[in-house]
Amino acid sequence: MVEGSFAEVPAADATGMERRAFGEFVSHRGEMASYAFGWTTGAERNVARMTIGIGAGNPGGGSFHCMVFEHEGSYAMTLVDEPFERVPEGGPDLTADEARAHDTLPFVWWVADEVMQRDRRAWWMRHWVLGTNCIQTGEVFERREPILYAVHDAGDGIWQLGGATPPDAATAKVGHLHHAIDEDPTLLGILDMPPGHVAERSGPGAAWSVEKADS
Repeated sequence: MVEGSFAEVPAADATGMERRAFGEFVSHRGEMASYAFGWTTGAERNVARMTIGIGAGNPGGGSFHCMVFEHEGSYAMTLVDEPFERVPEGGPDLTADEARAHDTLPFVWWVADEVMQRDRRAWWMRHWVLGTNCIQTGEVFERREPILYAVHDAGDGIWQLGGATPPDAATAKVGHLHHAIDEDPTLLGILDMPPGHVAERSGPGAAWSVEKADS
């Protein structure tokens, strides 16, 4: 998988940001697909969109379009009629019914899941879709200190973000993780950190050091 371009512009109604990411996927068997996904902050519902394109110029090729939404604490996808994006490998835009009848749909769903698991921008989108909360120091919450410390808790899976010091229960603030990424996209580098691990760095832009947290 190769992450491609990323576009970010103010939403048409000026209530948030519209973000779109692009990329290419090649399976171990040489099957090719291209993709795009996007989300708009400030929207009434945290629903994202995705396009998977296969077989450009070949009979049976097409572009499959779906929505990504929260479902039982995780994300789910459903096919939709409305086209989202044009992608290099895509053929004609397929309706939801045409996509369901397509013999390559299992491959398309596999690609979509791989994108959600492996594209760092999709991790950002997933936290927006899920509305993931995180505990932050007051200094980080109020943007008076950069994020230098992050914990993904082993017990409840909660994220904690700190600056010069880790969050303290007595003074900590609760915010959305996707807002922290909005302010500091370098957090994309640690969003795959599993529960029970801690990441630290010496300053903004410095490399993250990730290790297992003390039990």
